[in-house]
Amino acid sequence: MEIRISGLGGQGVVLAGQILGRAAVYSGKNAVQTQSYGAEARGSAAKSEVIISDGKIGFPMVRKCDVLIAMNQEAAEKNISDLKEDGRLIIDNSVAKNIPETRAKTFKIPATQTAETELGEKLYANILMLGAFTKITKIIDKESMIKAIEDTFPKKKLEKNIAAFNKGTQLADAL
Repeated sequence: MEIRISGLGGQGVVLAGQILGRAAVYSGKNAVQTQSYGAEARGSAAKSEVIISDGKIGFPMVRKCDVLIAMNQEAAEKNISDLKEDGRLIIDNSVAKNIPETRAKTFKIPATQTAETELGEKLYANILMLGAFTKITKIIDKESMIKAIEDTFPKKKLEKNIAAFNKGTQLADAL
């Protein structure tokens, strides 16, 4: 499965990809994670790509993604052409108001808005989207994702990040 997480620097796109790759390994799969971002640390385009497979991974870059996680409008528009027709678009519809047309199945998750209103800061939107991804794709089990989150964050940040992940699964459940 080829996954692209796309957004802006500062949205935790790269971190989300690293967590997803780690969780894939924890669940017994092979994974490759790559990332790219603009020269500025915040506000420029950023993407993280993860390839997950039960077998060997021959090429480390995403060619056509099975899943596109778009954290903002620009990310959706810029990357939609790389999404397979039978793929899945998971989009933060609290910041991306004009959902691009696609034959792929679209899942609208108000990640940024929910992170702000229910968790107090929009910085949890990336982990919320990982929760939605986990529920929608079922390629990684919830326990492996939580273990990867636990191994990524210090104890003082852990409770809110687990809450964000669980909220993302709940939002996806409601679709």
